[in-house]
Amino acid sequence: MANINSIVQPRTRYPILGFPVDLQPNYAKALFTRFDQDLGTHVVTLNAEMVMQGEKNPELAEIIHNAEFVIPDGAGIVLYLKLKGKPVHRCPGIELAQSLLNQIGTEKRSNSIIFYGGQPGVSQQAADQLKQQFPSLNILAYHGYLDDRQTEQLHRSLTELQPQLILVGLGVPRQELWIKKHRSLCPHAIWIGVGGSFDIWSGQKKRAPAWFCEHHLEWLYRLYQEPWRWRRMLVLPQFAIKALISR
Repeated sequence: MANINSIVQPRTRYPILGFPVDLQPNYAKALFTRFDQDLGTHVVTLNAEMVMQGEKNPELAEIIHNAEFVIPDGAGIVLYLKLKGKPVHRCPGIELAQSLLNQIGTEKRSNSIIFYGGQPGVSQQAADQLKQQFPSLNILAYHGYLDDRQTEQLHRSLTELQPQLILVGLGVPRQELWIKKHRSLCPHAIWIGVGGSFDIWSGQKKRAPAWFCEHHLEWLYRLYQEPWRWRRMLVLPQFAIKALISR
């Protein structure tokens, strides 16, 4: 095995309203390096809503600051960085997780993978869909409404299997808080909060068409699919105002 210190480079970070974001030319490649070296990593997929929540939730703020990898998931984060002369490519968490799954599946690695979250049946459907593409993927799926016995089974699976990749789809901030609480069970794993990714992979919902993604309007398409989210979207103009003032 190569010397870890010769491979893992120091983080280059930039503050966004007091919260860090990693600046990388290739986020997937940087994460692959940590994956291959068994470096325990919490990946935070930072967006404007999470920043605004973090300002009111000290525990979430601490988690973001302590995460080994913070990626620019939201369009607001990318636009803020561009205003500051730090052009980066948006890296949606679903795409980063998909890249890692594709890599594992293509190379036919035997690593165990855990999916946790979503409505009953959804994470299993997501796992089944992905295994159709890559039959070698070894995925155990648990929905987000476990009873005490099922929760104990999940903890046992984490402890015994020591999966290298754990994707948690509980929404912000639940998924970040859950990862913080349980990271010690698998200290060498990659942990990523993936929000509603299981819904997309399972086919329960559709991701925004490419045009919306390319023009930073994926949030608008999601609002069209889930109009009940409108209250949560009110933080976006708040973030925009703070970003402009901070210039």
